[in-house]
Amino acid sequence: MGAAQQPGGLIAAAEETARRYAEQCLRAHGLPRAPRPIDLAAEHPAAAAARCGLMMLTGDAGGEPELCPAPIAACADGVLAALEAIAPAGVLNGLRGSQLLTERAAITGALRNGAISPNGSCRLLQTCDGMIALNLPREDDWSLLPAWLEDRVEPVWDAVSIRVAARRVETLVERGRLLGLAVADASLRSGTGPLLPQLSPASGGGRGSWLGQAQKRPLVVDLSSLWAGPLCTHLLQLCGAEVIKVESLHRPDGARDGSAVLFDLMHAGKRSVALDFKTDAGRAQLRALLQRADIVVEASRPRALRQLGIDAPALLAARPQQTWISLTGYGRTEPQAQWIAYGDDAGAAAGLSSMLHAATGRWLICGDAIADPLAGLHAALAAWAGWLGGGGGLVELPLADVVHHCAGFELRHTPHERWRAWMQHLSASHQPVLAPRSRIPQAHAAALGADTAAVLSALQIEPAPAC
Repeated sequence: MGAAQQPGGLIAAAEETARRYAEQCLRAHGLPRAPRPIDLAAEHPAAAAARCGLMMLTGDAGGEPELCPAPIAACADGVLAALEAIAPAGVLNGLRGSQLLTERAAITGALRNGAISPNGSCRLLQTCDGMIALNLPREDDWSLLPAWLEDRVEPVWDAVSIRVAARRVETLVERGRLLGLAVADASLRSGTGPLLPQLSPASGGGRGSWLGQAQKRPLVVDLSSLWAGPLCTHLLQLCGAEVIKVESLHRPDGARDGSAVLFDLMHAGKRSVALDFKTDAGRAQLRALLQRADIVVEASRPRALRQLGIDAPALLAARPQQTWISLTGYGRTEPQAQWIAYGDDAGAAAGLSSMLHAATGRWLICGDAIADPLAGLHAALAAWAGWLGGGGGLVELPLADVVHHCAGFELRHTPHERWRAWMQHLSASHQPVLAPRSRIPQAHAAALGADTAAVLSALQIEPAPAC
């Protein structure tokens, strides 16, 4: 029916959603027109979700795949198409942003599991007055539960669910965040979020020299870990950046203990520097690396960086041509700056589970840590745009806000109305629901600290004194 009206007054043909999102992203970075055409085939948001595996990762275990009535896959395609339009020609080689949303699940074999995240660490739990998302990915998180619930509790989910059911959402979220738990109200957030990214006016940065540095190769210092930040710098590396992955000798990236295939895919070709942040020399080396970077990507709470003597606004004031990407759970302002978030609970906090409940009557987790790859895609565009613009200043990308913005993109009807129209489109188009797919790493990632001496020497940074 093309753009014809569907029952309920809805327009089913939304094939240009991804393109419109790409255009919006470019305008947000001060580029009203891309230097090259946006290379993006028309596709309905529901078809994109079915094609990339996002539907396959959403729904009850053993049940049918479920469609979340939010254009997450289309937005992912749009933001990567925007990056491709300003990156060197051909470097992304037809990569689709929506594929990156589900790549980890394809590698690890994770499956949809209803109100439980595919990796099992996050659950939607009923309280006496609502629903929360609780993520316990670390062993230490379980030790915090007695203090959180003010009661003795066995370290098993069934016992936690019983205790939570008798408590209020507001109390659980407030106490959990004070203790450092990743907990969120899953029933909040509706409508559209703010236009992303939010550029910090205090950080400076020149926005008027678009494409003036296109022939140079930016130096990226990556302090992030796990998925969102590493995906960002992986994409920057594909665009031609030189990436230095910096880790603590004592607390390296936890993803090194996870899937080796995924770690290789995200980090092959990056140089590995490991520093001792417990020493003055190690912290001085870190500051020197950051002072030499064109782009910094980090995913730490601001307080944690200040404890290392790192103050992003101060560094940017001294080097306004730098672009600093700050990936957080909920932002850099207090008290949100102290709140912990991971991909699954951030997606629920942004409203995806609430939208699924409104559409289907069931509380479900959408995808696999959906906020991580979605934020990583937006971070890569912000970083490359900042670089080409002569300095992008401080770009804040809270995981929950990124998902919220995408979930509300072109939302003009209720989640149930949009879900019904999109399901009708899938049925009429005969689009199959496909399983997630992944790329194959072309090389192994460097061992921890393999390039420390060479990088410090090349950048004329004093090595740590010998013991």
